[in-house]
Amino acid sequence: MTALETGPMASPDAAAPRAPRALAPLHRHRRPLTDRLLVVWSILIFAFLFAPIVVIVLYSFNNGRLLTAFTEFGFNGYLALLNKSVLSDAVLVSIKTGAIASVLATLLGTLAGIALARKPGKWTYWFVALLLLVSVTPEIVDAVSLLPWLVFLGQDLGMSIFNDGTVRLVVGHSLFSVAVVTYIVRARLIGLPANLEEASADLYASPLQTFRRVTLPLALPAVLAGALLAFTFSLDNTVVSSFVQVSGSTPWPVYVLSALRSGLRPEIAAVSTVMLLLTLLALAVVAWVLRRAGDSATDIARTMAGG
Repeated sequence: MTALETGPMASPDAAAPRAPRALAPLHRHRRPLTDRLLVVWSILIFAFLFAPIVVIVLYSFNNGRLLTAFTEFGFNGYLALLNKSVLSDAVLVSIKTGAIASVLATLLGTLAGIALARKPGKWTYWFVALLLLVSVTPEIVDAVSLLPWLVFLGQDLGMSIFNDGTVRLVVGHSLFSVAVVTYIVRARLIGLPANLEEASADLYASPLQTFRRVTLPLALPAVLAGALLAFTFSLDNTVVSSFVQVSGSTPWPVYVLSALRSGLRPEIAAVSTVMLLLTLLALAVVAWVLRRAGDSATDIARTMAGG
């Protein structure tokens, strides 16, 4: 017999594989108290900021005489938009003005943004400074300066087009929107290389063909975003509208201000809710367009802020 055979027999327990040791339970990482307090504080701040919007939406279903006294649930406020021509006219003036102002601001802002991004020069600093001045100037200053200027153009110089209420509103609403569209288009094109446009020129494409087939498609998401933002900015432009509007072309914000004297009625809340939905829809389309274009959430938030 071999030594292995005659050697001491190993115990069965020693031959069996060892069972793995039970791991000690991991302690769940608890968030610091300061983080939890910051979350609670943030929720309270957002609730405080958005509570008035929730209240105005709820009170839009008030069938009472005054907005501040909720008496009965109903849809009379929304039906008043169809039955009262004064309400519908004010809303239509705001929508028409916003649409025309967004087209004008998009046209001028797109061309300016492309020029700043693709043809920079010494004039760039002066032009950017001018746009910055337009952006930071208080609305009340714009309104006070626009009123005598438009009166001078319409009456003293005989340009009757500037006596039209819609034209006045479009001019006033386009000032800030042109700067916003310019910023957005310029920021987008600066982040894109110009080699495609150079290749188009090398292939004997005319400048107009290069603009239409290369530059404009590259800037199209920013152009659409700028147009929608210009429309939303026009809807709630109150200060400039109250100065430059004329009889027969009263936009919705000015109508609300005039209604304060006799007391706000529930239809004010109803129409305000409709305008809020239009604004949110436009902003949602802006976010969708920018997301499809590859922008990050930070870039989308910066665009929403008009920067």
